[in-house]
Amino acid sequence: MPNQGNRVLVINPGSTSTKFGVFNAEGAEWVSSVHHGDEEIDQFRGRSMLARTGYRAALIEKALASAGYETKDLAAVGGRGGLLPPMACGTYLVDDALVEELRLARRGEHASNLGAVLALRFAQAAGVNAYIVDPVTVDEWQECARISGSPLIQRSCVGHALNIKAVARRFARETGRMYSDLRLIIVHLGSGITVSAHRDGRMIDNNTPEEGPLGPDRTGWLPVRELIKLCFSGKYSETQLDRMVFGEGGLFAYLGTRDLEEVERRIDAGDAEAATVYEAMIYQVAKEAGAMAAVLEGRVDAVLLTGGMAHSERLVSRLRKYIEWIAPITVYPGEDELQALAEGVFRVLNGEEQAKRLEVHSISAVHKDALVIGLE
Repeated sequence: MPNQGNRVLVINPGSTSTKFGVFNAEGAEWVSSVHHGDEEIDQFRGRSMLARTGYRAALIEKALASAGYETKDLAAVGGRGGLLPPMACGTYLVDDALVEELRLARRGEHASNLGAVLALRFAQAAGVNAYIVDPVTVDEWQECARISGSPLIQRSCVGHALNIKAVARRFARETGRMYSDLRLIIVHLGSGITVSAHRDGRMIDNNTPEEGPLGPDRTGWLPVRELIKLCFSGKYSETQLDRMVFGEGGLFAYLGTRDLEEVERRIDAGDAEAATVYEAMIYQVAKEAGAMAAVLEGRVDAVLLTGGMAHSERLVSRLRKYIEWIAPITVYPGEDELQALAEGVFRVLNGEEQAKRLEVHSISAVHKDALVIGLE
């Protein structure tokens, strides 16, 4: 295989799979995925997520070799960003400070924390740089969005920034406009649902994973006083309640499935409960979109629908009936996060963007003092 000198390896680790691929400036050359079953869970039970780095790297190395790729083919490596401090949108160099944050896991253990570390491992072997792109903790909120209603609790920005930002840039390219000139509502319809408002090239507000609409396995907003009663009922542990809200809520709690296609089949078979819960999810997405229209003062250029559930013509059609008054709707079904990672890395390689670096000064400080973003 000839060395074209412009290949980028991108890696997106998840809880049950690792997706990765080799891209050039025109798009994907090769994409693969490795499933992680109970064997891995049992092998690393009780250990930090980063303990899995060598295990997963070996699987990727084997797949790359089978496809005929060598590390010398690579110009850079990109990885999915993990649970890092709040940070600006962009492509970040993976360096010691960033890896240390992931090692300490002060914001939690998650499979995405492996992305930067795996990328660095392959980048060092190739003698090139590793990067992450638009991690889940991208925070461009306006300050009023942080106020929760209690000084004891501050809203924190977490969402599907990688796919959302990629879709915003794609829409801007396709319409011949600058992202920074557009006022957008972008709805990511995946296992988690993120509804976001964009102005001046920034995501100025969005629902976080514990807010917003009910989704396939997340409750979204809940009546607070009723939740407090559950917490002190003595019937559930903290772990059980957390799982009920995030992982076993939403469609799963009501219908016993996270599979949207299965829910739609039940509706077609006359299941009234499935129809009611399905409609409630769409209704709540629409309410959140309406809220983001208010955030943008009613001036919205477009509503963009993306994520896996956007493949459903039924869901999109029902959602249109609620929100098409806001602005014209464009649908980008699916979430090509590998492509989004590659695009971010190529923006740096091509000189369109300068890579940022993360410098953490005080994690215990308030948000605006928690970190300084500098340029490489």
